[in-house]
Amino acid sequence: MAVTIKEVAALAGVSPSTVSRTCKDNPSISEETKEKVRRAMAQLGYEPGFSSQAVPSQPQTARTIGIILPPSQKETYENSFYLEAIRGISQFCGHRQYINTVITGQDEDELLRVIQTLVRGNQVDSFILLYSRQQDPVMDYLYSEGLLYVLIGKAYQYANQTIYIDNDNLLAGQEATEYLIRLGHRKIAYLGSDSSLMFSADRKAGYQTALSLHQISQRPGYCLEVPSVPKEGSGQLHSLLKGPDRPTAIVVSDDILAVALERVCLETGLSIPEDLSIISFNNSLLARLTSPQLTSIDVNSCQLGIEAASQIINHIENPNLLATKIIVPHHLVERDSCRAWNEGI
Repeated sequence: MAVTIKEVAALAGVSPSTVSRTCKDNPSISEETKEKVRRAMAQLGYEPGFSSQAVPSQPQTARTIGIILPPSQKETYENSFYLEAIRGISQFCGHRQYINTVITGQDEDELLRVIQTLVRGNQVDSFILLYSRQQDPVMDYLYSEGLLYVLIGKAYQYANQTIYIDNDNLLAGQEATEYLIRLGHRKIAYLGSDSSLMFSADRKAGYQTALSLHQISQRPGYCLEVPSVPKEGSGQLHSLLKGPDRPTAIVVSDDILAVALERVCLETGLSIPEDLSIISFNNSLLARLTSPQLTSIDVNSCQLGIEAASQIINHIENPNLLATKIIVPHHLVERDSCRAWNEGI
């Protein structure tokens, strides 16, 4: 009885689609995984059929790169960080004649199913993840299948084998906090996204580092983390801003959260920056449309996308390259949401 592709996959510890793409010498499969599959094929005496073999006389003229958004029902698609990163990726891919497709899902299960379907159908050669989170099943799948991927953000797992493009978010969080300290603030709070997202965890750590370096105690209740943009009448934020020991300044991990915070300030009768200074991240269009305009750390979102596209194409065309780590610089854009403070005011 002829050996099946599933038997090869089981022995090699990969999926049948990975065996199929190894037979075609697909560049999205790492050399390490290809060698593992080839050893299993030789051990079992597997002979790939004609349809599974590469056809040198018909070289592939375009490859498709999947751009993976974080699972979300709505908010991800409203965040300009992702739009700017996609713009950078598309711009670079267009110059190099590569195709890209955006992959989304309402939750992790749906997102993973879509990716698996694209891989099984040989419709996508490689992937760029626009986010990095702890214990991510999507990254687990890409890694276990030996698929080529680039991460925008710091790798939490498989760090030594992962190509990633990031900012120094810990330093950025520290610099944002120290900017407020230089203005005279000592009651500084932090409002961030879920710490399972690596960028938010690092910005929070940078905030805490700055307080520690300047011998400022972190006050109870001053560090808030929210899984989504707070709705009107947010209890946590109202409690923080109405308390007798309310902060005079807040470091916010994202412009969208900063806009939500401005709304809560209006609800509680606080003026920005007279009563509360706000500094945020991303320097998005929202930062320029608010009143007052937000002081924000520009993380160069479009450049992150360009670098991610450059690296994935470089590794597609040169499959033996080692995993690369690139840090894109950030810079502070000063506007009107922060002011000097002294406790006598």
